[in-house]
Amino acid sequence: MDHRYESSETLRNKCAACYRQFNKKEHLVEHMRTSYHSVHEPMCGVCKKHCRSFESLREHLIGPLPKAECERIFKERGCDICLSILATRSSLRAHRESCLSRPNNNGLLYRMANLGIQDELRIDNSRGRVVALACKMVGGGSDGSLDLCARVCLIDEHERILFHSYIKPNIPVTNYRYEMTGIRPEYLRDAMPLRNVSRKIQEFLCNGEPIWQIRSKGGRSRILVGHGLDHDLKCLEMDYPAIKMRDTAKYPPLMKTSKLSNSLKYLTKAYLGYDIQIGVQDPYEDCVATMKLYMRMKLSQFHKKENHPLATDPQNKNNFASWRQNELERMTPDQLLDFSRSDYYCWCLDSQDY
Repeated sequence: MDHRYESSETLRNKCAACYRQFNKKEHLVEHMRTSYHSVHEPMCGVCKKHCRSFESLREHLIGPLPKAECERIFKERGCDICLSILATRSSLRAHRESCLSRPNNNGLLYRMANLGIQDELRIDNSRGRVVALACKMVGGGSDGSLDLCARVCLIDEHERILFHSYIKPNIPVTNYRYEMTGIRPEYLRDAMPLRNVSRKIQEFLCNGEPIWQIRSKGGRSRILVGHGLDHDLKCLEMDYPAIKMRDTAKYPPLMKTSKLSNSLKYLTKAYLGYDIQIGVQDPYEDCVATMKLYMRMKLSQFHKKENHPLATDPQNKNNFASWRQNELERMTPDQLLDFSRSDYYCWCLDSQDY
């Protein structure tokens, strides 16, 4: 066999995104059909390899078996927070200072100011289009393992508190989890009932728009940011459309390489550079962390603008249709990547919509 011919064939069948090589072009096409590579994936600043998550990008740069050249350059002028590569070491120092987030002390001030209660929440279109929510749970049931929402906080994109209240659960509390929540029985005795809190929050999020009419783009409803939002909303006994939720626990670029969720504590340390949830936990602190993560993912990713960025958009349904197999196999890897689309909604698209 002519080895020169074999290497050129292998190169021709090399994925332009993840650099995986295939023996046959049909195998590359099938890979592109199921991988959903796109401009929205985290990408190595050295070799331009696409990675499914920032965790896999981190492994590519400084993991157990990193690519040697990428590791060398990253160690010289790579930011260990956002994983970007800077032009010089001096620019890296300046960048890292701005890249490193710092915790907001407002949570401590509110906690010291009469338990931090702020329970006036009104529909007001001037109060931002993006809000972050976090809850703290106490225990119910015979063994105290049932999560009951006992404290909730809502902030705007400028980290200002919109709503902060203790909640009286619908069933008796059997474990206040004081070491973690700092909540005592007297805090909940005259607290606002769960139903009232849920109604206030839902009305504020919908912002005068009927919940069944909320669409992914436009409208008056607000984007809701959080970590583990499905669980929080379940404990609040309220609904909100998934198309308006931005969950740091379920966002693919922030997940583990195993496609499991990272903890908010880990994400804050790894991608913002500071610690949270030390000792008694404050929902305001969690709100700030999720909002900072959302804003970083939204504003710091400079992705090519596409008219129809999602694989689920009707305009993309035939991109890799089986009836186009012969045509697809004649395309170059770069051409295949050009019209490959993401299978998740990248948060940078919120910048284009609002």
